Amino acid sequence: MAMEMFKSFLSQIFVLVLSLQVLPSLCYTSFVFGDSLVDAGNNDYLFTLSKADSPPYGIDFTPSGGQPTGRFTNGRTISDILDEALGAKSFPPPYLAPTTNADAFLRGINYASGSSGILEKTGSLFIGRIPLREQVDYFEQSRSHMVNMTGEKATMEMLKKAMFSITTGSNDVLNYILPLIPFSGVDKISSEMLQDFMVSNLTIQLKRLHKLGARKFIIVGVGPLGCIPIVRALNLLPSGECAVEVNEFVQGYNKKLNRELDHLNQEMEPETIFIYANSYDIVMGIIQNYHEYGFVNAEDPCCGGNFPLFICIKGLNTNISSVLCDDRSKYVFWDAYHPTEAANIIMARKLLNGDESISYPINIVKLYNYKP
Repeated sequence: MAMEMFKSFLSQIFVLVLSLQVLPSLCYTSFVFGDSLVDAGNNDYLFTLSKADSPPYGIDFTPSGGQPTGRFTNGRTISDILDEALGAKSFPPPYLAPTTNADAFLRGINYASGSSGILEKTGSLFIGRIPLREQVDYFEQSRSHMVNMTGEKATMEMLKKAMFSITTGSNDVLNYILPLIPFSGVDKISSEMLQDFMVSNLTIQLKRLHKLGARKFIIVGVGPLGCIPIVRALNLLPSGECAVEVNEFVQGYNKKLNRELDHLNQEMEPETIFIYANSYDIVMGIIQNYHEYGFVNAEDPCCGGNFPLFICIKGLNTNISSVLCDDRSKYVFWDAYHPTEAANIIMARKLLNGDESISYPINIVKLYNYKP
């Protein structure tokens, strides 16, 4: 009996030690940059055609009681889920929201904007959006407020522990490959030149953030856009097929991005780490093996029907959309462009604890706990 009690005690101690190694502290700060995959509502405060401010968007977002928050999905974005897993008590508020005060900087701010991209003109068809450069400008303004409140030393101390996630590039690719979206109003450049242009412009903004104090970076690669509903529909692809050329373009860009991040790590380690989050392989794995993850559909949008323009809106004279799927947890895609919360949860879990094939050079949990 005594031996069993002793073993139970040792087991409890082991669990406690393990939790201290993995679970984050109560203080967690996250700054989010990117496009509609992680927008938390900034576009609600812009004059833009790219909005998610009406039902059924947000139908499964518990903090809002199922009301739209500007997130382009039915529930939480992947950045929301990652922040929760790492200890955030609340989600970083959108920078443009009138309720976002200067002291929000202490827990983090979301600067992401739907339809935006790495390049300045990306998303111009939708009118209003915040390009990545402007998002970093806004962060610089937030930082200035923080310095005024706490001083330069305290600000830098906080920033070196904060998580910086950048999820962008998809719209730059879509603007290039979709026939309905003209690329910058000029003749198309070669795909190789665009890939290089995207990487070089992203690198400029990463170095700006580093100069401003960022030390822990999560850079999310572009997913398999050739498999999203809008691209498959416009290419008239049969069931089970993706647009090969589009995915090859994305893979080419991701390879160049990964190489550049490796170079930055060699240049700036150990004080700074840039993680490459391999969203392409994660999403492709979900699509190819969707039944194993509990999904029944990996091709069609849950909301918006099965044919362009895939408009996801509330149905007339009803409380739900007239084109909403029966079970949102069984679909990979929420609308023509974005994943469901169910798919976001799987992606987040893999990134948190994945090996080097998923998150390179270390996973997100290790990045959070990293101390140079």
